[in-house]
Amino acid sequence: MPYVLLAAAIAAEVAGTTSMKFSDGFSKLWPSLGTLVGYAIAFTLLAQTLKSMSVGTAYAVWAGVGTAAIAAIGMIFLGEAVTAAKLAGLALVVGGVVLLNLGGAH
Repeated sequence: MPYVLLAAAIAAEVAGTTSMKFSDGFSKLWPSLGTLVGYAIAFTLLAQTLKSMSVGTAYAVWAGVGTAAIAAIGMIFLGEAVTAAKLAGLALVVGGVVLLNLGGAH
């Protein structure tokens, strides 16, 4: 169950961050509200996850997967450049999350 909550927290954070991109510096109402709601849900679900998962593991997965997802969204849907350095960085982030989980997800 904690991984389901964590996945939902990540999805909410990704939605909030994507909304932030479209908020034009918080000058557009609906994307700005989407950002606030996305982050409120993300932190609430992350807090619930921390009841049954170690903070290091939960935060590493949340931050790593969220970062990778946002970078992919930027490259695939928002026209951001796809470079070898970005792809290598994404691989390192994902690899780090995997190593942290393999090293003891207690």
